Amino acid sequence: MPQLLPDGGAATWRQVSGPPSPASAREFGVRSLGFAHVKGTRHEARPSAAVDVHGPVGDREFCFVDVERAQVLKTVQNPRLIRMTTSLVDDILTIALPDGRSASGMPVGSGERLTCYYWKRPVDLELTDGPHSALASEWLGKPVRLARARRGDVIYGAGLSIVTTASMRELADQSGHHELLDEAARFRATLVLDTDEPFIEETWRGRDVTVNVPDVGALRVRIGDPIARCAILDLDPITGERDSNLLKTLVASRPRNEVGEPYFGVNAEVIETSAAPDT
Repeated sequence: MPQLLPDGGAATWRQVSGPPSPASAREFGVRSLGFAHVKGTRHEARPSAAVDVHGPVGDREFCFVDVERAQVLKTVQNPRLIRMTTSLVDDILTIALPDGRSASGMPVGSGERLTCYYWKRPVDLELTDGPHSALASEWLGKPVRLARARRGDVIYGAGLSIVTTASMRELADQSGHHELLDEAARFRATLVLDTDEPFIEETWRGRDVTVNVPDVGALRVRIGDPIARCAILDLDPITGERDSNLLKTLVASRPRNEVGEPYFGVNAEVIETSAAPDT
């Protein structure tokens, strides 16, 4: 099967014949599993999350919207979102701010629906009632509403996104940002895999690999396209402050898409799940 590999220093990918597939029997350890319940809020480790063929259950189940503009709020345009933490337990969503304020309750549909365009595709959202919208509006300094999305609708790429430790180490060395392995949340990837060879994940396009997630079990995943990156990489994953030159480093060293965004990490989809063994 053809695969995509960087074409030297050019901002393109070329198809070449690859080595034998890393068969699904080949397994990779998962360093972390994480996501945000509300799109754009802090990407947090959720080691015991349920995972099905659509990805982690609860991943970006909600989003904040600017109703007047019919826009889903994005982190890169609203970095204060990063300072908001979330939990979802028994359908109770809790949003907490760094100043100690919080809002907790079951997001109940208000009966209002809104169609927004997210990355040029229409998404049908259900606006909710509850305390979350008021708290977020005050924190962000503008009126917003919490909305419930269908699974996958406010996700940029596939149900899973993957970055690897070897690739992060390479970027850390190139950029001088040596804390990067401890700040993997900058990439907002669902899975961080332990690997030894930088960018080996890009050679797996179209292939199946098995990843072992602690407390979750083995997942057989199919690797998809590389992920184009934006300035969110340069935002501290806790404070939302711009504090690095990672995007500039990637632009100078990595293949890019047609609008100049550099690739880092890969999309993937879950093909099969298995239960974690009893302990």
